Amino acid sequence: MAEVNPKITTFLMFDGQAEEAMNFYVSLFERSEIISIKHYGANEGGAEGSVMQASFSLHGQVFMCIDSNVKHGFTFTPAISLFVNCESEAEIDKVYAALAGDGQVLMPLETYPFSDKFGWVSDRFGVSWQLNFVAKG
Repeated sequence: MAEVNPKITTFLMFDGQAEEAMNFYVSLFERSEIISIKHYGANEGGAEGSVMQASFSLHGQVFMCIDSNVKHGFTFTPAISLFVNCESEAEIDKVYAALAGDGQVLMPLETYPFSDKFGWVSDRFGVSWQLNFVAKG
């Protein structure tokens, strides 16, 4: 199980899609789970039922997220991305297809001088992912 309170944790701020995003991400990777989730209740400052704070893990790496109750003039940017070393070609193909669906391809899934197979996408929630597969041998 993932460490629940690591010293440094990636924190993702969504605009009403945090729970949907967490469930989607957890479905893509083995050893992944929603660790905790607290929803806003009536008159608690955020939209009732939206995520006040949540923790989840992807293949053992802990993340936190919220649905911001404040509208900001910014969102996610590809300048920061989640880098995933995939264990097989089947895994990178599956994860790339799922994340690119309704998202944006930043670099197509191809062979590059630095990788046997690599792709970079921004998913439908705006989170940027770099997916890498290097064949062993």
